Amino acid sequence: MIVALAGGVGGAKLAAGLAAVLPPGDLTVVVNTGDDFVHLGLAISPDIDTVAYTLAGLNDRTQGWGLAGESWHFMSALERLGGAQWFRLGDKDLATHVERTRRLQRETLSAITADFATRLGIRQHIVPMSDDRVSTIVDTDEGELAFQDYFVRRRCEPHFRGIRFDGLADALPSAGLIAALDDPALEAIVICPSNPLLSIEPILALAGIGETLRRRSVPLIAVSPFIGGEAVKGPAAKIMRELGLVPTPAAVAARYDGLLDGLVIDHADAAAPAPEGVTLLVTDSLMRDAPDQARLAQEVIQFARRCG
Repeated sequence: MIVALAGGVGGAKLAAGLAAVLPPGDLTVVVNTGDDFVHLGLAISPDIDTVAYTLAGLNDRTQGWGLAGESWHFMSALERLGGAQWFRLGDKDLATHVERTRRLQRETLSAITADFATRLGIRQHIVPMSDDRVSTIVDTDEGELAFQDYFVRRRCEPHFRGIRFDGLADALPSAGLIAALDDPALEAIVICPSNPLLSIEPILALAGIGETLRRRSVPLIAVSPFIGGEAVKGPAAKIMRELGLVPTPAAVAARYDGLLDGLVIDHADAAAPAPEGVTLLVTDSLMRDAPDQARLAQEVIQFARRCG
């Protein structure tokens, strides 16, 4: 059994590859919920939905998020009435948010996520990092911005200065996360090529998770989100540079503070500064399509076994 920590499009792609090559039920994808927010009165869980749609084969593969074959009649009608347009909700995607919002009045996010995954035909486990509210706040040269304001409304244009996670101190890891890390069949933990600061660090900072990972008896490896010092998608490289860091394999490993046994990097980064004490796998890490996702997933699993 493999536990994958994920968020964003890159994390969803590798999670889909792992789901494709592992037997049903042998993968638990733990998803960041720091990006979750309420918009138009609806509970939006962007990372959970991106992972679920991708594993179900329903995602829009061009943009990486949302549903394929989406229509936008709701947004057109909303615009006519003067409603907010900066965060776009497709007509089919809207059903997910409406039903989640309704059910959150009496159920946990974990229960709803598991049920949605089953209904979408997903044969692996998807669990939120926590059922408690955690909100990512970005400190910028324009002041503090809620994550979606920074990421979507402002398109990551403000200069990144720092980050905090409101509610994290009181948030408990989800039962699914704890159960996955305690599973006697656990073989390895994989950090997907997600943004280390925005997507992975909230998971690692949950109460007790860092200590649990340091006491682990299985290998923990990460896949770098950078190729040639640039992010495939998203603001990870921009953020690193604005913090005075160079997006190299060594910098990725440093963000994970000694947790890694192995790090997967692209051929384009083979000559970049490497981390000390961390085994490297140099490969083609770009996931262009589903076969690439499965190929990289197989390499990651084999590499984890060697690291173990």
